[in-house]
Amino acid sequence: MERNYQVATSAFVHPDELHCRTAYHEAGHAAAIHIRNRQKQLPPVFFEIQVKRPQSSEVEFFAKVVDGNLIQNLPIAVIESFSSLTNTGLHSCQRAYEADVVNLLVGPLAEAKHVASSDGEIFSLELMNLEALRHYGGHSDLERAQYYLEYFITSKPHREQKLTELLAQAYRFIDNPRHWRCIRSLAHFILDSRQEIISCDEAISIFDACLSAPQHERWVNMPEFSGR
Repeated sequence: MERNYQVATSAFVHPDELHCRTAYHEAGHAAAIHIRNRQKQLPPVFFEIQVKRPQSSEVEFFAKVVDGNLIQNLPIAVIESFSSLTNTGLHSCQRAYEADVVNLLVGPLAEAKHVASSDGEIFSLELMNLEALRHYGGHSDLERAQYYLEYFITSKPHREQKLTELLAQAYRFIDNPRHWRCIRSLAHFILDSRQEIISCDEAISIFDACLSAPQHERWVNMPEFSGR
């Protein structure tokens, strides 16, 4: 899972702000993989965040979540034999696919919410559709989401309807203040740390600390930032 950098808007975004957008994008993916999968009682999956930090003006900041997909943990034989699965087996596989799709969509949504917050604009599901996510580094995420859903839904209109439903689920995850606190905390860590690899355990520790903090502490000293 990684932000797609081949978008026209990147040329008009200050490099420091693009770094922030990237950090929020990947933090969103990571938060959904850990928190949402756990809420849905889905199996835990390994992931890590790889970061390349600029050593000169010629090198761009880059980050991506590696692994973290439930689908990758399904045997190939299971994936290739969906038509012969029982209702129970098919439902379990479909839950895994849909969870992976939501986790993909959370990345560009997190970036979009960061941008809206930084610009003092409203962030709402009504203003955020699937096409809009492409402006927030979501092109490759959407391509992969479409690819995943093709296994279950052959009809393109039905597939697009399902993708819209999963977008709404991703938005509800982002809209939860506790989840957003987790995303923000990890984004700050990605930006401030000098590490090239942020392990799964490190990210989970950040999330668990945010989720276990007393309510009043969650809203203290939480300034939004738009640059480094």
